[in-house]
Amino acid sequence: MTKTSAVFPQPAAGVRPTPRVYTEEQKTMIEELRQYALSLLLPETDPYHPNERRWIEEPECPARYMRAAKWKLEDGKRRIKGTIEWRREYKPDLISAEHVKIENDSGKILLNGFDYDGRPIITMRVGRQNTQPSERQILHLIFCLERAIDYMPEGQDSMLILVDYKSATLKSNPSISTALKVLHILQDHYVERLGRAIVTNLPMLLNFFFKGIGPFLDPVTREKMKFNPNLHELIPDEHLEVEFGGKFDYEFNPDSYWEQICRHSGVNADGSRYEPEWKRAQKEQEESPKPVDSETSSTAPDLVADDDDVESSRAPSVQLPRASKPLSVKGGSSGKDGVEVIGEEEPNVLVAGA
Repeated sequence: MTKTSAVFPQPAAGVRPTPRVYTEEQKTMIEELRQYALSLLLPETDPYHPNERRWIEEPECPARYMRAAKWKLEDGKRRIKGTIEWRREYKPDLISAEHVKIENDSGKILLNGFDYDGRPIITMRVGRQNTQPSERQILHLIFCLERAIDYMPEGQDSMLILVDYKSATLKSNPSISTALKVLHILQDHYVERLGRAIVTNLPMLLNFFFKGIGPFLDPVTREKMKFNPNLHELIPDEHLEVEFGGKFDYEFNPDSYWEQICRHSGVNADGSRYEPEWKRAQKEQEESPKPVDSETSSTAPDLVADDDDVESSRAPSVQLPRASKPLSVKGGSSGKDGVEVIGEEEPNVLVAGA
């Protein structure tokens, strides 16, 4: 196996996410929720208006909120309104990459690889904590969630989070208050984005931590979390890191990793956005005339980076306002029906690694 610092831009060969199918009644409810959300849009004169519209018009956005609300329209409206207000305050899609980069230097939260369903994998290594508890830790986690969304292939709208407790200590483990903030953000504002959550190498010493946050877990969120499943059944070997028994011999290089993630997502240092080169090429290919007898080729980006060549063009930066209020914990939760259950199930497990 050859060591590499490249970040996978797409799922393994042959992996094809299965698009969701909705009944006509469900489609009607989804569209009604979308129109409700559009009625809440900021005025066009507001700098954040394009970002808000883009988020609402994302094909699966209102569908996720209806699934979480178990197809109760009024509950769906309450949930999506709450997230719209939260996004206006914190602008998660415009978090400054430069501001949170220091949190990345140890590799404690990495986005790399895809599971067998095409879900991007976020690996949280609790033992690599390198900073003191702060709002910036939470912003870094949100930044990583947003980048995972950028990496999702067509037909997939959720991610896999792998929490590794190898070499974790009481000091490196997040506090219960920090964990509750993370839980609130995941359950309330990244509705239905968590497809699977895996916890590995959990020491007995930290069992009390999960008991402390267990009562705050949504039942369906808890159902998605598994202890020590067979990772080979979930992740292709070529996307599973060597330390977890796979064939992906990944060598973390902070600057190379950060450049690749931001370049693929089209994120400037100040958090402003531009259309990445691979997406422009994809659009051109989709719009170009196709020969009658030719097969349609895959338009997935091919961006496995050369570590010596991670420079790319940048669109002009547009400075937008950032939130100054501290993150707060609010009530509410969300869930998902029909989640595949894989691996050994344990109660009261939280994804924590901010």
